[in-house]
Amino acid sequence: MLNIALPKGRLGESVLEKFARAGYVFPKLESGDRRLVIPSVSQNASFFLVKPSDVPVYVEYGVADVGVAGRDVLMESGADVYELIDLEIGKCRIAVAGKKDFSDDTDRLLRVATKFPNVAKRYFAARNRDIEVIPLHGSIEIAPILGLTDVIVDIVETGKTLRENGLDVLFDIADVSARLIANKPASKFKSDEVSALVRALTEDMKNA
Repeated sequence: MLNIALPKGRLGESVLEKFARAGYVFPKLESGDRRLVIPSVSQNASFFLVKPSDVPVYVEYGVADVGVAGRDVLMESGADVYELIDLEIGKCRIAVAGKKDFSDDTDRLLRVATKFPNVAKRYFAARNRDIEVIPLHGSIEIAPILGLTDVIVDIVETGKTLRENGLDVLFDIADVSARLIANKPASKFKSDEVSALVRALTEDMKNA
């Protein structure tokens, strides 16, 4: 049995479609069905549906053999897992954004609003810039507008929300997409099953 941790939400729906095309099909959930562990109907596999940020945790600790997580989540968590393939879905970027007329005053701490504190700290540390991280989890774009912070570090897809609020991308940090990850021991002890999944998903992408 291959145990697979998948993210809930919009990304999870796209991932499930990709797995189904690769031959890993799970039964359609009826309205009101709240099951979190779902057996595949076509392969010797079981799916766990969990919060996106929790996927690397389940995989790192071996509850799941493999999983799918966004690169942003992996960068933030620092989970000790193998990154197998880029699934090429959920594409966006993680970036520093602020007011269009932003000018960095290096004589004081740069205040940064983000839900990715570890990513922000590493990015600015590499540039020898001292920052104060202010953790936020809602509409982060409002922080520089109201003067709470100087900039934000967040996921950017089209940039429309930023532009509509007088903000702009100042620096790109990394491109983001969904990645298939694996537990390190499972990659050894379930190598046949993991390899079969990788081949099936890779073939699906070639035929897309």
